[in-house]
Amino acid sequence: MNTDSDYSPIRVSAPGTLVLSANRSVAFRVTLTRRVKSSSLHTYEQRCGYHYTPSDYFKDHPQEKKQLSEERTPVFIPRVTEQPKPISYIPLEIVQASMQHYEANNLFSFLSLKFGREQTMELMKRYHVGTSKHWQGATVFWQTDSNGKVRTGKIILYNPQTGKRVKQPFCHVTWVHSALHITGFNLKQCFFGENLLMSENDKPIGLVESEKTALVCSVHLPHFTWIASGGKNGCLNEECLNILRGRTVSLFPDLGATDYWRSKIPMMKQLGIHAQLYDYLERAATDEQRKQGLDIADFLLDIETIEGKLEQMKLANQSINKLINLFQLQPVSPSVAIKTGINTTSTVSVMSK
Repeated sequence: MNTDSDYSPIRVSAPGTLVLSANRSVAFRVTLTRRVKSSSLHTYEQRCGYHYTPSDYFKDHPQEKKQLSEERTPVFIPRVTEQPKPISYIPLEIVQASMQHYEANNLFSFLSLKFGREQTMELMKRYHVGTSKHWQGATVFWQTDSNGKVRTGKIILYNPQTGKRVKQPFCHVTWVHSALHITGFNLKQCFFGENLLMSENDKPIGLVESEKTALVCSVHLPHFTWIASGGKNGCLNEECLNILRGRTVSLFPDLGATDYWRSKIPMMKQLGIHAQLYDYLERAATDEQRKQGLDIADFLLDIETIEGKLEQMKLANQSINKLINLFQLQPVSPSVAIKTGINTTSTVSVMSK
């Protein structure tokens, strides 16, 4: 028979054996076995069980509690900090390959009728706008950051007559990295037109939603450097907005998004951006215009330019194009009103060699 010394450190002076679980982290369960001899020399065991809690045990043996505390050494598990995934970029050779074939680009065709081919070509090159084969006639707007690296490109198909996005039978919008099936691509967007901010740091900035709107506004309102967020939410976050720190920025949201963009102004001011909201369109728009979600470009495109008129004349009559090329004529001013002797006015377009 085992003695109580076999179960140190607990000693029990009562007759029998005290059985103690060796695991101190569980409840101490004790069974007292008492052997009783009968007159017939037969031995039987009578068991009685009771629960001896850890608090009771340590109350009776305070030195054990102290020893246990000293033996328990805290284990510190180092926190694994996940390294940020590097930003992915589009190879420049892919970008450069898209900067051609504008005769097959629907948006180029539309804008040429508004601003003339020469000015439209200048827009495409300045803002890094290319042609995509993803859909016939599609346009790709490259997002080039302030370091000249291309984050990605947005492919959109436009109607060449209306200049509106093609939304039937589905919305024709996708990313270049998705179209190229680049695996593991880590997209970190930047503003469309961000590549212009460093070279035009003396100009105030006009911020719009749509890439096409930025192109249109840059023609009609050239005293701004126009950039696009790429949508209502787009780049309106702290990470993207940091590039505008210290600049004066006028916000031109689409109809229906004015209140949301207004809510972003406090954050922009905290970042050191001198932000202001242009809400005249929202206040003056009709219910139908709000329903359509028009933006500033939809109103500016109603203004005809002399370059646009000239382009339309060339398409309508090839002889005019030949004369312009023969005499190297260039438009030098908008239409001029000339008073006649009978108190009426006549309008002529001025052309010059």
